Amino acid sequence: MKSRFFIVAAAAAMLLSACCGECKKTELFNGQDLSGWVGFVDPESGVPAEQVYSVKDGNIYVEGQPFGYLRTEKKYGDYTLHVEWRWVSEGSNSGLFQRVQDGDKLWCTAIECQLCSGKAGDYVMLGGAQIREVECVGEYPVKDRIGDYENPVGEWNSADITCVGNVIKVKINGKEQNECTCDFTDGYIALQSEGGPIEFRNIYITE
Repeated sequence: MKSRFFIVAAAAAMLLSACCGECKKTELFNGQDLSGWVGFVDPESGVPAEQVYSVKDGNIYVEGQPFGYLRTEKKYGDYTLHVEWRWVSEGSNSGLFQRVQDGDKLWCTAIECQLCSGKAGDYVMLGGAQIREVECVGEYPVKDRIGDYENPVGEWNSADITCVGNVIKVKINGKEQNECTCDFTDGYIALQSEGGPIEFRNIYITE
């Protein structure tokens, strides 16, 4: 009986190891500069992207004004994105864009995971993006989160967003928060500038 148990346990360990070996972790931020990222700022502002997005003390620092976003150079398909963020002085507005489509513009076509203070985890449909779970009417349709799991302003929070095919799921500080089914199966990932100063760190995806 013991030998059979150890054989089963060994087989399970080998299977787990094989599955983990298939997971590919990609760091999206090296903690030193913005290599691999493209900054976009409202063209009417006349402000260069370099004044809005920078690296300070090993974190990505986003001014919050003018509006815009910092997106990856590459598109991604199925992944889990991990991001940590905190407000620098007071709670304001920002977001994590998933499935960003080609054509940089102020309100790109994407699904936003809201980071607005007090609303982290809401979904906002940008640039005409649609989801199946709600009737997408109005300029910026919203699908509400199912709970409030943010830490106080000034403390670090985490978001884990899983995109598989058309389905997008998000956890805020480890708690299930929202889910939707969209029209896109790949796209860029972006950090939004909209409101006040915000910092990001530990940004990576597991494919």
